[in-house]
This record gives sequence, C-alpha cells and structure tokens, in this order.
Amino acid sequence: MKIRILGVPLDLGQERRGVDMGPSAVRAAGLNHALKALGHKVEDAGNIPVKIPEEQHFGDKRAKFLKEITETCQETANRISQTLEDGFFPVSLGGDHSIVVGTQAGVAKYFRGREKSIGCIWIDAHADMNTPETSPSGNVHGMPFACSLGFGPEPLAKLFGYAPKIQPQHCVLVGARNLDQHEQTLVKNSGINVFTMRAIDEQGMRAVMEKALALAGDGTAGFVVSFDMDVVDPDEAPGVGTPVLGGITFREAHLAMEMIADSRKMLSLEIVEINPIIDMMNKTAVLAVGLATSALGKRIL
Repeated sequence: MKIRILGVPLDLGQERRGVDMGPSAVRAAGLNHALKALGHKVEDAGNIPVKIPEEQHFGDKRAKFLKEITETCQETANRISQTLEDGFFPVSLGGDHSIVVGTQAGVAKYFRGREKSIGCIWIDAHADMNTPETSPSGNVHGMPFACSLGFGPEPLAKLFGYAPKIQPQHCVLVGARNLDQHEQTLVKNSGINVFTMRAIDEQGMRAVMEKALALAGDGTAGFVVSFDMDVVDPDEAPGVGTPVLGGITFREAHLAMEMIADSRKMLSLEIVEINPIIDMMNKTAVLAVGLATSALGKRIL
C-alpha cells in the first residue's frame, strides 16, 4: 500500500492547549518507520499550517473559531481528496477532532465524483454531535460528527457546497460513554448506529465490530475510520484532553483495528486528540502508533 501521512495540528476546537503537538508526538513514537516495516511505501506530507488562538478572536461563542477551523478543514479536505487522486491511502494525525470534518469531506468528495457513497466508523468516548444551539461550551471539537451528517455549523457542514457527506445509516459510533444532555436527543434522532460501552461490555468487542463493519461497509465503497484516543481507558491513554473513566482496553482497541484491517474496506484513517503535554513518556502516542499499524495490517502471526 502507498500511504501518505498528513498532520493537522488544529487546536482551535477545544480549550486545552497541547493537542496541536499530537502529530509530532506520533511521528516521534515511530509511525513512519512502523508503517514502512509492514512493507508499505510511506510519504510524509508534513503539517497543514494552522492559525494559533492567541492571534485570533474566537468569534461566536456558540461555535468558537469557526472561521479559522473552516479554513483548516477546507485545506485538509482538498489535500485528502488529492491524496486519493494520487493513489495514496490517507493517514491523518490530529489535532483535535474538528479535523474530521475536512478529512471525511475529502474522502466523500473523491468517491462522490465516482458516484459512490462512503461509510464511517467513529470510535470515541463522545458522540461529537452537538450543534451551536446545543453545545454547553461552544467548542467545535464537540460538533464534527454532526457536520459530516449535515446538521452542524453550516460553513463546516457544507464544505464543497453539499451536505451530508455520509448517510447516517452507514455511520457507526463505537465506545460512547459521555454524551451531553441535549446531544443525547440529537444522537437518537440522527439515524446513526451506536454501540455504547454497555454494548461492548455485554456483547464483547468482536460482536460489536462485526456489526459495525457490516453497517458501515455494506452498500458503500468502504468506510472512513476516525479514532479518538479518549475512547481508550485513561490508564492506557492518559494524554488526552477529555479523559473519561471506563474506556475500552488496550486489547479491545487493537482487536477493533485488526478487524478493520481484515475487512479491507477502510478508505482512510485518522487518529486525534493526543496531547503530549499531559501524557506520560509519550505513552498515548506510542499506543496510537500500535493501533495504526494494527489497522494497516500488522498481525501477531
């Protein structure tokens, strides 16, 4: 496989500084070498330039830094679409989860031009499905799933001039355990498929991922994978901005990614929300590298 890595050091979608260093932390943990060791051809496209909050006004308090985030996501979308045009598999490194609006828009645009739809497997402790009207914080990293479904902030939801980028019946949220009160209603009404931590506890990760892969892959060209490191329990992934107790285990995370690899239907991969400032010896980034390699073909035997 030909893989192109793109860093998107966006930290405007949330208030805890440091997540902009996530791409550097993952590279320092050996991502490029690990992917090459699997036999892939790897091209690192560097980082997209991102404005810093100290030099901007946050704008509307219901969707802070929306203008700047939209600019970054539009550039990300262009770069991801071009990556696919060039015959490379895109691996995106965040940054906060706002970057997904750009990455998914880029993949959707590429396949829309070929009259195909895409699915989505969103692995996250949070639903990220607030809107400016429901968000208690106005932080856009809590809104990107809504944007991909067409009902988030309009400048983001309508990148490339159309929405939604992905149909809800082909979207799967895995690992959710911390939703805002009004967000719960949005999730229930959205039409997406949700497997909370209770579902994983009761059914096991294997059964959940079998269902997720079928829902996201059937009738589509394949699916994008968005992995927020805060889905993993904080004992294993301490370097995240919004940790939530009771997450998936080290092995459950790897099993999910290994099953994604086995499906051969993944169209792009992004790993987000790594904050090395609050990490311990780059532990979270090292885990991220391991999960990326599992998703891209590494096997125990």
